[in-house]
Amino acid sequence: MADTLGKLKDDIVGNPATDRLKDELRNYVQARATHAISGLGTGLAKGAQSLAEGKSPGQALMKAGSSQLKDSLKESLKEKVKGAFGKGRGKSGGGKSKSVTVVEDIDVGVPVREAYDQWTQFQEFSTFAKGVVSVEKADDTSSNWKVKVAKSTRSWRANVTEQVPDERITWTTEGAKGTVKGVVTFHPLGDNLTRVLLVLEYFPKGLFEKTGNIWRAQGRRARLDLKLYRKFIMMRGEATDGWRGEIRDGEVVRDHETAVEEEERDNAEDEAGGEADESRSESGDEGDAGEERADEAEDAYDDEDGAAADADEAPEEEYEEEPEDTEDAEAYEESEEPEEVEEPEAARPRRRPAAARR
Repeated sequence: MADTLGKLKDDIVGNPATDRLKDELRNYVQARATHAISGLGTGLAKGAQSLAEGKSPGQALMKAGSSQLKDSLKESLKEKVKGAFGKGRGKSGGGKSKSVTVVEDIDVGVPVREAYDQWTQFQEFSTFAKGVVSVEKADDTSSNWKVKVAKSTRSWRANVTEQVPDERITWTTEGAKGTVKGVVTFHPLGDNLTRVLLVLEYFPKGLFEKTGNIWRAQGRRARLDLKLYRKFIMMRGEATDGWRGEIRDGEVVRDHETAVEEEERDNAEDEAGGEADESRSESGDEGDAGEERADEAEDAYDDEDGAAADADEAPEEEYEEEPEDTEDAEAYEESEEPEEVEEPEAARPRRRPAAARR
């Protein structure tokens, strides 16, 4: 048995393949050692520094290991944070920042014109909106905003892209910490009730803003600011002022003065039309009264004609019919002729004797 093992050992040692295997194994061990050293990196450097300072090899090894572990954990945490906020590839979305959409609405107890005019007064937002430090209007389409977030201040520039009086306002903002696209619309629900609908699309930048995005802080802020806006306008009962111009595609197509003049002219025409309708109505009433009076006169005239006609048609006095019989006629005539009354003798003329007459 011993002779067999000895012979096998001699064959292995004398085989050229054994030398080649030894060389491959040596190269592998060297490569693994190089990789381990490069992986330790700053950890080995700190370990070597510890040895140079006179510390024991055990302490130096622990120093190198703890440093390497700390760097590894930091790198792992960094990669996880990048993946959570959309950086990198794969599930995070190709490195593009995700947006959050905020949709809020509120009913305000004022006419639609008052609600709209107050919203156009951007410089007034700092008086009621929470966190708005200041708003400076640069021109009719742009304004500069400063907002306080926690202990820091954010600044951005807002540009109005579309504005239609009493209907809608659309804008975009550009800032170092994010961009926003927004639109607010006004819907009349009655003479003194308006629904304000706010839609925002927010693209956050930076760790703080993205953390706020996760907790939906923007939606809560928009909801609170809408309530404060309602309180402000309803306590006043009217807007502080208003901009009545019109903007299309970021350009002013009708300025404030022109819009106000057109509205005043339309109101004057409406008033004139109302007065004309009222005068026509009054003249119509007078015409109706005249017609009534004419009808009354005609009725009176008809009454008089009727009375005259009745008088003409009144029955004549009844006369006794003459009897047809001759004897009766003669009797009737005798009865009709007045009886002769004998005159007194004194009244009679005396007749002269015939001799005297001769």
